[in-house]
Amino acid sequence: MPPQAHSTDLDAMIAALPEILQTEQRATIERFNALDGPQPPDWSGLLRLWACSSFAVDLCLRHPDWVRDLSPASPLPAGESLRHELDQTLASCTDLSQAMTALRRFRQRRTLQLAYRDINDLDEIEVVLTGLSDVADTCIGGAVAWLDRRFRAQWGEPLDRSGQPQELMVLAMGKLGGRELNFSSDIDLILVYPEAGTVAGPKPMEIGDYFTRLAQQLVKLLAEPSADGFAYRVDTRLRPFGQSGPLVLSAGAMELYYQQHGREWERYALIKARPLTGRPADVAALMATLRPFVYRRYLDFGAFEALRGMKSLIETEVNRKGLADNIKLGSGGIREVEFIVQAFQLVRGGQEAALREPHLLSVLPRLEQRGILASHTVARLMDAYRLLRRVENRLQQVRDMQTHELPTDPLTQARIAYGMGVPGWTDLWHMLEQRRRWIAEEFAEVFAAPQSDDADTSALDRLWQGLLSEAEAQSALTEAGYANPDGAVASIAGLRHSAMARTLSDTGQNRLARLMPLLVGAVGQGTHPDITLPRILRLIEVIARRSIYLALLIDHPTALSQLVRLCAASPWLAEYLARHPMLLDELLDARSLYAPPDALVVAGEVSRRIADTDDLERRMDVLRQVQQVNLLRIAAADLAGNLPLMRVSDKLTELAEVMLRQVLLLAWGEMVARYGRPRQADGRLVQFAVIAYGKLGGIELGYGSDLDLVFLHDGSQAEGQTDGQRGIDNATFFARLTQRLVHWLTAPTSAGRLYEIDTRLRPSGRSGLLVSSITGFADYQRRHAWTWEHQALVRARVVAGPPSLAQQFSAIRAEVLGRSRPADALRAEICRMRARMREALDKTEPGHWDLKHSAGGIADIEFMVQYLVLRYAHDHPSLLRWTDNIRLLETLGTLDLLPDGAVTALSACYRSLRQRIHALSLQQVPAMVPETELAMERAQVRALWRSLLEETA
Repeated sequence: MPPQAHSTDLDAMIAALPEILQTEQRATIERFNALDGPQPPDWSGLLRLWACSSFAVDLCLRHPDWVRDLSPASPLPAGESLRHELDQTLASCTDLSQAMTALRRFRQRRTLQLAYRDINDLDEIEVVLTGLSDVADTCIGGAVAWLDRRFRAQWGEPLDRSGQPQELMVLAMGKLGGRELNFSSDIDLILVYPEAGTVAGPKPMEIGDYFTRLAQQLVKLLAEPSADGFAYRVDTRLRPFGQSGPLVLSAGAMELYYQQHGREWERYALIKARPLTGRPADVAALMATLRPFVYRRYLDFGAFEALRGMKSLIETEVNRKGLADNIKLGSGGIREVEFIVQAFQLVRGGQEAALREPHLLSVLPRLEQRGILASHTVARLMDAYRLLRRVENRLQQVRDMQTHELPTDPLTQARIAYGMGVPGWTDLWHMLEQRRRWIAEEFAEVFAAPQSDDADTSALDRLWQGLLSEAEAQSALTEAGYANPDGAVASIAGLRHSAMARTLSDTGQNRLARLMPLLVGAVGQGTHPDITLPRILRLIEVIARRSIYLALLIDHPTALSQLVRLCAASPWLAEYLARHPMLLDELLDARSLYAPPDALVVAGEVSRRIADTDDLERRMDVLRQVQQVNLLRIAAADLAGNLPLMRVSDKLTELAEVMLRQVLLLAWGEMVARYGRPRQADGRLVQFAVIAYGKLGGIELGYGSDLDLVFLHDGSQAEGQTDGQRGIDNATFFARLTQRLVHWLTAPTSAGRLYEIDTRLRPSGRSGLLVSSITGFADYQRRHAWTWEHQALVRARVVAGPPSLAQQFSAIRAEVLGRSRPADALRAEICRMRARMREALDKTEPGHWDLKHSAGGIADIEFMVQYLVLRYAHDHPSLLRWTDNIRLLETLGTLDLLPDGAVTALSACYRSLRQRIHALSLQQVPAMVPETELAMERAQVRALWRSLLEETA
């Protein structure tokens, strides 16, 4: 469109408008042209803006030169350029009245430009909301800076106790805090100064008084009506103690308030807190004190209950005031999307730093990435939220009024529909109805009211309260599914009268009273309720002091049913959950609970969460939490029959490897940052590797297995040092690195231990160095190692470290294991070692046998495999490819070193024995079975042992 539009062009543009808007726009064009101002660069876009916003019409008629900004080619200034524009204007202001005018006109001009770009669909809604927030940020920052200069000139410099100057800190809250400001929103602010001090000026003044006066002037400068209206309506009621509290307070007083008086709704509000002004160090310190109040270190499921209560109050107000058509507060409105997102932020923000983000549209994709919300849910919520925010802007752009009510008059309806680019109001109404229904459905899913089953009047509820006679209690439990009601009554009464139950807070006791009837009923409907109930009650006694976990089980029937199912299947798992109650969160989604992810997915999750924090203890906790979550998933899939035994061991082994590699990466980074990288005298970088032996090396890890580890580097023990400013010799570097690695793995934190490790298989055992050079390791294996150490080497492999060092280790292992050995001497040594082991470890007792260590048990199979590898690897290097018994047996069969029948029998026996040991471990029962159990397998193993190792050729 040319800058000077012909009347015929304008007539065509007007004719394209909805008929109800045409007369008004003809009048507006006549009034504008009568001003003899500059011609708009974009008549088409300007007419669209005027048709939707009488506020824009008013501004253009009062300031016709502003239309120069209203063109697709005129992007909104942002950041420093925006601040520079306002600062130049304020610099010439000598009194409050002039500054008020400058701020108001700046805000109006730039929001006019944003309205033009928004209504003409030149920017996405996120860009518009960010732009509106940037304008507000600029106004607040400019106002504070202007007032600060005047106050310092009049009253003097505000100084803390150490003589450092202080500045006012402004925290943006609500929509502004989230950089999601709508067109005519209030701005919610909390005003803070760093600490007590003095004002170095002509008149003595408490620093609190100084900043109170400054805060009062700030509110006046922004919010007091003038001939140009107001810049922003300012709401400071979110501050500590609300309207009855001081307008501005110190950071220390603010921290104390939240520690002693902070309420749940204030945690919700502070998610959006974003600092706009203040010295960076003071701001960082303030935000650090607020974070623990907002984001608890543990998963905080009480947030659902608190937000449900807030929503209930809002619904009451909506009904009382007839606000059903309010797109912010009504059902399926903007506030419900905010509640969904912020509930998960409160629950998980203490664990997931990436969720501590005030911008809603940034958080939703992160909830999807973490599997917290399904992808289709996130897609629907984002689509609905964007539409509602666009409609919200259109409503407020009409007259620059803060409204969220859908209009009932045809003229405003026509403006809104036209501004949204839809044929008419009915079409827009249907779009809104669909999106609001989506939001309401997702809100109901997330905030579904707790299970009840008429618990207040049920027999099980009265049973928990102790209101039933003994006969009534037995009858209620029998009806609920218990075969031994006397035992169940005793267990329930024991919990009710326990010290834990008596000392719970009122909230905790209320939650426990709501949970117990549901829990007892759910257990009764499961398998083996009389065995399961005591297990779960022990868990409840452990977790009840953190009653958020009770809230989780009350609010989520799926979690409660999964808890009953898992505890019924395994006492080991019941105790594991009691030790790590954070894992109850995993019971919410049965899809992920019974589907442990691949190692690459786990590694990615660890890396992402580790990157979220620089805190050492927090990183250690992250490692433990990810390990525990994935171990639970493996165990759940195991108990559900989704994973066969060999895949269970594979998954447990892969999990341990991921953790070891991450720990090595962290410990190495920590040491290199402190001392530099270890180098040889010739400058070559020295490398480090972790060698796995035993079950980890053999890819046969079980639940609770120790990790047998050996640590090696490829440098010289006698030379080389690190290249950092605080350089140390390589031997010291690797000794400290290994100590750090062991500490990362074994140190108890609030999340528990990662793994127990055993380093006794290193060269020279307990008397040897914790870490060795690979040349020293090779020399020991060649010249000093016992046969049993070579047996152990059969199952050894590198699990963390560079490929080049892994290749060196593999070459040494192949050389040592591939040595030619006299068969008779080897057979005799293997038999002597097996006899000593059996004598020390076999727990066989009358009527029962030890699946691991008795004759015919697991150890016999392992020894036979190791004997065959040591005997034949010299002639058959393919025996050195694998470290696990099953594939070694398959290789022995392929090479005809064992007859097919023996390979099949040993493999089947090995799997059967391991499966039984594994099942017993989940039941917390020793690996002992009656003599009649697995008797055929035992006999087969004993027969093969005799033919292979005891009968002479």
